[in-house]
Amino acid sequence: MLQRFKFSPLVLGLIASLFFASTFVVNRLVTVEGGHWIWSAAFRYYWMAVILLIIVAARKELVPLLAVMKKDWGKWLLWSTVGFGLFYSFLCYAAAYGPSWLVAGTFEITIIAGMLVSPLLDRTQSVKTLISKDALLFSTVILAGIVLMQYSQAQNVSLYLLFVGVVPVILAAFFYPLGNRAMMRITGNSLNAYQRTLGMTLASLPFWIILSIAGVSRVGLPSSGQVIQTSIVALFAGVIATVLFFTATDRVRNNPKQLAAVEASQAVEVVIALFAEMILLKTGLPDIYALIGISLVMLGILLHSRHSK
Repeated sequence: MLQRFKFSPLVLGLIASLFFASTFVVNRLVTVEGGHWIWSAAFRYYWMAVILLIIVAARKELVPLLAVMKKDWGKWLLWSTVGFGLFYSFLCYAAAYGPSWLVAGTFEITIIAGMLVSPLLDRTQSVKTLISKDALLFSTVILAGIVLMQYSQAQNVSLYLLFVGVVPVILAAFFYPLGNRAMMRITGNSLNAYQRTLGMTLASLPFWIILSIAGVSRVGLPSSGQVIQTSIVALFAGVIATVLFFTATDRVRNNPKQLAAVEASQAVEVVIALFAEMILLKTGLPDIYALIGISLVMLGILLHSRHSK
């Protein structure tokens, strides 16, 4: 299905970012309502496992997936825990302390992180081949825009909240592309985006089960409202966005410039999160710094698009 779309990988990445943005906004709403970050993280992947099992089984692709996973189960467990488990648990932890715009904005460090981790996974090519100077420059433009978007608002946030709301997100920004790129290399062209997303979800379940046990002993069971809200995040960000994003990255896995452009498309998330928080949480209008920052983000994505072609 998704593989038949006529959209370019960059456009698929942009569409994915629209759905990914729901993660930051909904997680912040859950936190404001008193929900614990452990359940926001764990139940997203429990819901994803159920939804994707139904989809992949209906497509008669479950047995081939399990056969591929069985060959390298240890690697699946390791990189799925990194790319899904550690990534999302750190992201949800940060959402408990920082507003969605701060979390979403900081997470865009993943734009550069994706390029920086590639030499760690591919020793057969030179760093110059794997990291495009132009792509790195365009990503820096995007990051400069994100810094401006956050500048005036960050002045109203305490140093402690900045620390606990930023450091975990920086770690998550490296864990996500590291896990994704490692699994792309392991699976090659043997799986489609649905299968790879389900496979990583299943392989990350041991991590979520352990975290859930800690959650029960520490804060008790989640409310029914939080369970329902995590199902929305699971569908929008966990299934739709992740499958779109994996489809896009699969298509350009062998082209460092285009891969960097697809990863850079996720910068749109911070713009969406900023305006969503304005509407849902009644925050103020963006100031001149935010407007200039938004312009730089759009410019960076445009430069990536032209360069990747």
